[in-house]
Amino acid sequence: MCIDLKFVYIPIGILAFIVLVFSVLGVLCLRKMRFLNQTIRQLQGNQFTPPILPPRSVSVVEDEEVVEPPPQTPLQPSSTVKPSSKRLWKGLQQDPHFTKSDLNLLQLIKAGKEGVFYQARMIRGTCKGHNMFTCKISKEGVRLKHVDMEVSIMKKLVHHKNILQILDWNTTVEPYILIMEYVSYGTLRTFLQTNRSHLSADPELQSLFTIASYHIALAMQHLHSKMIMHCDLALRNIMVNKFPWEVKVAEFGLARDLTRMTSRRSSRWRNPRQRVPLRWYPPEYFKNNYYSFKGDVWAFGIVLWEMQTFGTLPYPNLETSEDVIYHICLGHKNTNPEGCRPEILHIMRDCWQEPYTLRPSFTDIVCMLENVMENDADYVDVESSQSLVKEDAEYHEAKCLRAASVTLEDTNPV
Repeated sequence: MCIDLKFVYIPIGILAFIVLVFSVLGVLCLRKMRFLNQTIRQLQGNQFTPPILPPRSVSVVEDEEVVEPPPQTPLQPSSTVKPSSKRLWKGLQQDPHFTKSDLNLLQLIKAGKEGVFYQARMIRGTCKGHNMFTCKISKEGVRLKHVDMEVSIMKKLVHHKNILQILDWNTTVEPYILIMEYVSYGTLRTFLQTNRSHLSADPELQSLFTIASYHIALAMQHLHSKMIMHCDLALRNIMVNKFPWEVKVAEFGLARDLTRMTSRRSSRWRNPRQRVPLRWYPPEYFKNNYYSFKGDVWAFGIVLWEMQTFGTLPYPNLETSEDVIYHICLGHKNTNPEGCRPEILHIMRDCWQEPYTLRPSFTDIVCMLENVMENDADYVDVESSQSLVKEDAEYHEAKCLRAASVTLEDTNPV
């Protein structure tokens, strides 16, 4: 009797398929059980460990390179549960200390893409002893996690004379508000444009520009030592309290803390729709979607050019974004500013070298500017120095009188 083999192979195939399906399901169930047991053990262990603070030890999922925290920061146990930005600051500011209605906005400093800067004061009382301060009020639609990250970065950069210091913040209700130290003259771009005629007549102008550039470089050196990229360094984001000795880097809305990044793709940007200041960005960003510390160095060269031209927009002859990107990718640079001293022009060109690995670090730039200032100190105009000392005394006297008048106003009923 002949048996058709297909009636044998078909049941065997069906049986093998059923066995395979059940094997796969068994493996998946086993992995799920192990994952649940691991999570339970971690949660049980966390009951006996302190909260993982400060925020610099918390990982934020970004398309960036993993960088080890500084040696002085103790390593915290890792967790598979990633805290949200709302939980990130829970406990640091649960109740708002103030709202926009508590502020007296005195003068507009600048309006950015995500927020507006004002000189302001409290309607009643002070903010941690400060009668006057700078505040940033976020615009509608700004995401809470971006504001939280900006606060986190500014808290990490405290105690540097050339970085605008944060005093307080409110991220519990909209609009989100950041309160920072007071500056007398707003942005460096506005200051130079307003005082162009007066500064142009000063024979020591290039020395003043060198001093201001040195303080900006010191701020950026501090940023990079903390593993933070500014990503928006421009003349409009530098504040002036007293030119050129007290200039402060501000606006950290685009800044990135590399100690928080978890990807290995080193400073690449995942969101192609993110708005960035194209005229300050390096060619590797447009060619390879790449931004690193040397991108900030490129932007510093643009800042030097802006300063020498009293706040002129970079690539002034180019109107559209496409023209700017094409111009930069072809290797074209801004023209040499008229009257710029050779030493600053040399630093400016070094900041624009390609490939980006040839550019100096901010530690190198600080050393170069120190050498320039030492040479200037060997040839000081005595009369000019005496007038600077006199102006300095008059400035501090006027500032004291202004502070006294503000204090008297605080005591008056509203």
